Amino acid sequence: EQREKERTGIGSLKIKYTKVFGYYIEITRSNLHLVPDDYRRKQTIANGERFVTEELAELQEKILSADERSKALEQRLFDDLRARVASESFRLRSLAASLAELDVHAALAELAHRHGYVRPDVDESLALELKEARHPIVEQLGSGSFVPNDVRLDSEGEATPRLMVITGPNMAGKSTVMRQVALAAILAQAGSFVPATEARLGVVDRVFTRVGA
Repeated sequence: EQREKERTGIGSLKIKYTKVFGYYIEITRSNLHLVPDDYRRKQTIANGERFVTEELAELQEKILSADERSKALEQRLFDDLRARVASESFRLRSLAASLAELDVHAALAELAHRHGYVRPDVDESLALELKEARHPIVEQLGSGSFVPNDVRLDSEGEATPRLMVITGPNMAGKSTVMRQVALAAILAQAGSFVPATEARLGVVDRVFTRVGA
């Protein structure tokens, strides 16, 4: 706009925009005699006329198509990025698996340190000995202190060396004891410390449970 004012000598020259006409140069009637030959009249108004130039038309095309071009550029850059990521998919999946495993080990280590878990002795026997064992979830949710339990299932020579009968009133914690034993076995074989002061467990291939039925 300033450049056109200087070129034409029309100080009141204005470059405006409407959705109907786009960009145009507005000249008052008193200055129409100063309009250059390259100005093309577009519209006559009450107090003057509106013009366009080839340069202004080209600028308008660039401005109005900028959004479309920016979206096309964005899509092209996204497609390029997606292709680059896809080409490294094997390495990325391998890295993700390693990070996931590391995250699990780090979480288990922090849990063991924070809540006083112990490293279990895992052997090839059928032993299951837990001293002051606790349920890892119940002890965190309870409002009071959790009462730990000793569990031993390795009495060779007795009539039922692998059986324990748990009795007690409702809400005494019978199901909690059974669950914490199963969780201790699973945690130990997953490579985790267990919520107890001492633990010795044999390797098992399955855990059967029916609680609360």
